[in-house]
Amino acid sequence: MIMKRIFVIAFLISLLSIACKQKQQYDTIIRNGVIYDGNGGEPFKADVAIENDTIAFIGDLSNASAKNDIDAKENAVAPGFINMMGHSEVSLIQDGRGQSDVKQGVTTEIFCESSMAPLNADMKQQMQKGQGDIKFDVTWNTLGEYMNHLEKKGISVNIASFVGTGTIRQYVLGEDNKAPTNVQLDSMKALVDEAMKEGALGVTNALIYPPDFFAKTDELIALSKEASKYGGTYSSHMRSEGNKFIEAVNELIQISKEANIPAEIHHLKAAGKDNWHKMDSAIKIVEQARKNGMDITADMYTYTAGATGLTSVLPPTLQDGGFGKLRERLMTPSIRSQMKKEMNTNAQTWENFYYAVGKPENILMLSFKQDSLKKFIGKNLAEIAKIRNKSPQETAMDLIIQDSTRVEVAYFLMNEENVKKQVALPWVSFGSDEASYTNEGVFLKSNAHPRAYGNFVRVIGHYSRDEKVFSLPLAIYKLANLPAKHLKLQKRGELKVGNYADLIVFDAAKVKDNATYEKPHQYADGMIDVFVNGIQILKDGNHTNANAGKFLKGPGYRMGK
Repeated sequence: MIMKRIFVIAFLISLLSIACKQKQQYDTIIRNGVIYDGNGGEPFKADVAIENDTIAFIGDLSNASAKNDIDAKENAVAPGFINMMGHSEVSLIQDGRGQSDVKQGVTTEIFCESSMAPLNADMKQQMQKGQGDIKFDVTWNTLGEYMNHLEKKGISVNIASFVGTGTIRQYVLGEDNKAPTNVQLDSMKALVDEAMKEGALGVTNALIYPPDFFAKTDELIALSKEASKYGGTYSSHMRSEGNKFIEAVNELIQISKEANIPAEIHHLKAAGKDNWHKMDSAIKIVEQARKNGMDITADMYTYTAGATGLTSVLPPTLQDGGFGKLRERLMTPSIRSQMKKEMNTNAQTWENFYYAVGKPENILMLSFKQDSLKKFIGKNLAEIAKIRNKSPQETAMDLIIQDSTRVEVAYFLMNEENVKKQVALPWVSFGSDEASYTNEGVFLKSNAHPRAYGNFVRVIGHYSRDEKVFSLPLAIYKLANLPAKHLKLQKRGELKVGNYADLIVFDAAKVKDNATYEKPHQYADGMIDVFVNGIQILKDGNHTNANAGKFLKGPGYRMGK
């Protein structure tokens, strides 16, 4: 009996010894990396293990094995970047790979300023008719339905979205310049409520464009209060980035305070030479609000040119009733004559980009809907005016009429001194304010702003490594952890055991943006491997075609919505 027990004990010890000698198995191990965990601290050498969609271990994995074993060769390993202000809502319908962003290390796209829903029948028809190079069927009605549609179609990166106050305004009021009645405002609040339950991050707007331009502060506070109930955020392309820049910052802070909601300033900038000096004052106002306990942050792109519609050379009130009314008015001789005067005026009640850029040479054509006008892509407004033997003002109005769109252009409005000052701010993250592209096929029919291909690598390559504006650990914190925390994206933005495996491997010495205004469709260099939810979507710099992206829900999400 004693001998039998001894034998059993010896056998169990033997099994335990064998078990101890067996290597721990993981799906993926990234070895020999220099870890930047996203918290802004000093990097350290370690291995990272991924199991399913999760970071399973960080440390010494010399005694572990994996199906996918990667030698990082002492390159940087970091959390995936968050495009805090992207516009891939349509481009991902065309091509879910999002390569211009993925090849910069972006693993999550945030949709803001406006939203792809809610849509009523008229809005769906308008979206269908207004399509440019990319064609798609508008099959959704609510924001949740659109986001689920995109996820189901297949995307490489994660997606999250705000709901647009202007989108909701159009749903209830149309595109007219009028205030909502109490009943209409209740309907608008109910739409915010529904979107928040479906997973919206909060409410968003672009207040220099109609119909958002028509909304007064009290309307925005009321809608923000509804989002605040669900832990949401208010994000805004503010009412002015030019002559009323300071007033616009104060309005955003007022909305944040009265609605008790965190706020995000989209693409922070001082637009127009006459306003460049205002940036210091704007920074002081935000930092004082933050000292007072308010959660105010901002994002930006790392270029001195913005990009938006050519219609931004005209007063937004001209679009009262919608784009069709604008086009009709521009064909009226008396209005055209008045607009020529308006465009040369330093307007105080709207953002006049024609005046702000200083000269028509600083307005660069990026995109037209009509094939007959695509020959002008890459030319500036002065060049086109000379070709057509008309004034730049008349040429601008004619192009809008002929293309029947707002016409996408780049405006050279900012200065490098302010850009460098802004990128160093600890409360500023980064957004491309652009779509994510593949440099082939339909995407080559129009020009992109180079920020679509270079915005994020300019942060870590140009500004951190070359210009030494801030350290690489701080750059990665601002690219990943800061936006994740502000938007309450759980278990994202930081390399930490138990977090989702959104991570990247890149050569910090080689990251470089290659896109230019003349040749924008050029991928960045230096990104080696990218993982989204534990699935490798970039391997040795090449896209794997994997669809790993998920719809990331906001804090108000309710199951079943």
